[in-house]
Amino acid sequence: MSFYNEYIKYRDFDFESFFKELTDEHVLRAISKEILDEYDFMTLLSKRAEKYLEEMAQKAQKLTLQHFGKVIFLYTPLYLANYCVNQCAYCGFNITNKITRKKLRLDEVKSEAEAIAKTGLKHILILTGESKEKTPVNYIKDCVEILKKYFSSITIEIYPLTKEEYKELVLVGVDGVTVYQEVYNEKTYDKIHIKGPKKDYKFRIDTPERACRASMRSVNIGALLGLEDWRSESFFTGIHANYLQNKYPDTEISISLPRIRPHSGNFQSIFNVEDKNIVQIMLALRLYMPRVGITISTRERAEFRDNLIGLGVTKMSAGSSTKVGGHALEEESDGQFDISDARSVEEMRMSIYKKGYQPVFKDWHAI
Repeated sequence: MSFYNEYIKYRDFDFESFFKELTDEHVLRAISKEILDEYDFMTLLSKRAEKYLEEMAQKAQKLTLQHFGKVIFLYTPLYLANYCVNQCAYCGFNITNKITRKKLRLDEVKSEAEAIAKTGLKHILILTGESKEKTPVNYIKDCVEILKKYFSSITIEIYPLTKEEYKELVLVGVDGVTVYQEVYNEKTYDKIHIKGPKKDYKFRIDTPERACRASMRSVNIGALLGLEDWRSESFFTGIHANYLQNKYPDTEISISLPRIRPHSGNFQSIFNVEDKNIVQIMLALRLYMPRVGITISTRERAEFRDNLIGLGVTKMSAGSSTKVGGHALEEESDGQFDISDARSVEEMRMSIYKKGYQPVFKDWHAI
C-alpha cells in the first residue's frame, strides 16, 4: 500500500464544482464536528469558509492548547552543502544556477554546531542539496556523530533514501525526517522537475512512509505553496499526513507551510498565496488533525509569524540561515532562498514570551 493509491482517488477530483455547491451550513457543520472526514477538511479550505475564519480560529486555539499546551518548539537549520544534481525550476540550488557551491568539512561542521549551541537551541535540522555523490550517507553519518554531541534532536532534510538507509541514520542518532513533495499535482510536478532523480514522482511521494517504516521518531511533510492552487495542494498535504498518522501511530507527524521565496534563478510563484490563505490552511489542518504538528519557518515575515502564535502553529525556526556555513564561517556560499524573518534566537524567545507562550528549546532526547 502506498499513499499514491490514495492520491489517485482524488487526482481528477473536480474541486471547483465541489466548492461551488457548498453552503454556509456545510461550513458551520464541518466546524462543529468533533471528527472531520476528508470532505469536511476540503470544505474548510473553500472560499466560502473564509468568512468563518474567526469561528475556525476559536476552535483551533482550543484544540492546540488541548494537545500541545501554550508552547512553541524552536529549531534552526544547518546547511551542510548546496551541491545538487536536479534541475528544479523553483529552487536556488538548481544545478544550472551559477552559484557558489560549498560542502562543509567536518571541522567546519563542528564550528557551526558550536555557534548554534551557544544560542541554547537543542533541536537542529540539517540540510543538503540533492547530490548523493557529494554528500553520501556516510558523510551524513559522520556529521551526525559530531552534531549529536551538541544537540538532543537531529532531523534531516536531504535527498530521499531507502528504508535501509534511513535505518542506518536512525542507528547513529537521527530521529526525524523532513521531506516536501513540493507539489502534489502530478502533471505540474513533471513540468517543474526538469531533470534529475527528483523527477521520480512516486519514489518521492513514498519517501515519508519509508522513513516511518525505518522507525524515525518524527516525519514532517509539506507542499511548496505557490506552485499550484493552494486549496487542492493543502488538501493533498492534509490527507497525506492523515494517512501517515493513522498508519504509523508511533511516529510524530507534522506539516510545514512553506511559501516560495526569492532565490537564485528567475522562477516566480505561479499561484498567489496570501497571508489569509496561510491562516485558513493552518486552521483547517488543526480542525481536521488535532494532533498534527504545524511548522512555520523564517520564509514568513516576523509580524505575520508572531500573529500565527495561538492559531495552530507548534514549531518555528529561529536564527536561520540558508547558506552553507551561515552560522559561523566567514566564507559563505549562496543561500537556497532569501529568509524573511531574520531575528535571532533570543529575539524569537522574547517575542514568544510576549504572546503568553513558552519557547521550548528541548523536548526530546535520544536514549
